Amino acid sequence: MMNSASTAEILDRGISCLLEKLGSVETERFISVMIREKFDYTKWHQQYFDNMSAEEFNTAAVSYAKAHPFQPKKDLIQIKPKYLGAEEA
Repeated sequence: MMNSASTAEILDRGISCLLEKLGSVETERFISVMIREKFDYTKWHQQYFDNMSAEEFNTAAVSYAKAHPFQPKKDLIQIKPKYLGAEEA
């Protein structure tokens, strides 16, 4: 069973993502808006997706996945699943 990340680890990873994508100035602006506006991400997502049909959601998800292919970070530890033998890894 995998241990869940601590609050500090989650905050560190979140800030790192924001800094990577937005830079330091826009990260500060983003955080300020979130605090000032008392932004409710869950409510926003519900409102946003309530206005989409299943087909629209699927099209948007597929388009996003094609435009942003998964690329794992190189510094992450690679873990071999227990079910794979040494010859398959």
